[in-house]
Amino acid sequence: MASVTSATSAGAGELTAELRGFREVQRLAYDCAEAVAAQLKPGVTERAAARMQREWLRERGVRDWFHLPFAWFGDRTAFVNFRIPLQFFPTHRELEPGMAFILDMAPVHNGFTADIGYSGCLGLNPVHDRLLADLENHRALILREVRERRPLREIYEDVDRLMVRQGYANRHRAYPFGVIAHKIDRVRQRRWSPTLFGFGAQSLKGLASDALHGHRDGWSPLWSPYTFSDHPPQPGLWAVEPHLGFRGTGAKFEEILVVTDSKDPQESAFWLDDDLPHVRRWQEEKAA
Repeated sequence: MASVTSATSAGAGELTAELRGFREVQRLAYDCAEAVAAQLKPGVTERAAARMQREWLRERGVRDWFHLPFAWFGDRTAFVNFRIPLQFFPTHRELEPGMAFILDMAPVHNGFTADIGYSGCLGLNPVHDRLLADLENHRALILREVRERRPLREIYEDVDRLMVRQGYANRHRAYPFGVIAHKIDRVRQRRWSPTLFGFGAQSLKGLASDALHGHRDGWSPLWSPYTFSDHPPQPGLWAVEPHLGFRGTGAKFEEILVVTDSKDPQESAFWLDDDLPHVRRWQEEKAA
């Protein structure tokens, strides 16, 4: 994806047409999350919330996925007792007043991919609010250290240390390979786009291709705590998702981080979009 490595013409504020395509699908996904969150009420199940996301996006032209939508309620937002990948799939768990929830979706639209995570709660939940507020420091730390070209494994460990200082548990470690992020890319549009275990076949093919090339060249498309992530950030687009947990409540954000080969620190890495729900929330809290 050569156009992303030199991502801007005059700074992160002037995106290329390629990056505007990724930003549009990311905004579409967050619009979906906000629309579905507004419809959630006691008694709605995770499966129903996931279906609501699928239907909302399909009505707006989405026909392919990096992965199908997920929804997690209550202690499942912190992946309590998750042992196998099948436990990530939506269940019949019902939403209750005061319960935290996470909506996670990864649509492909017009060949562009997004992977987002939206944290909310049904009514008052001070623990959830604190977790979401404390995620702001993780967003800043990740960007700063990517710009410093620190190895991904070291950045992962620094995120871990920040969580410990905040008094939280690392819940993204529950994901396969313990990933905090993964690369995303363009996906070729097809008339029929099958899924495999909830993941789009075309997207999996692209990720496998990245893994093969990366293994040959000494990098991985998965950002994990393991040695295969012991390399500087690779130019491209990364879906980043730090996930905090505390006593059965979890919260995260997930959004696209752009990494380029620019020598200018501001252009070498930047969040694709600052007009996202969690960022607006932090800005509003500071202005209050």
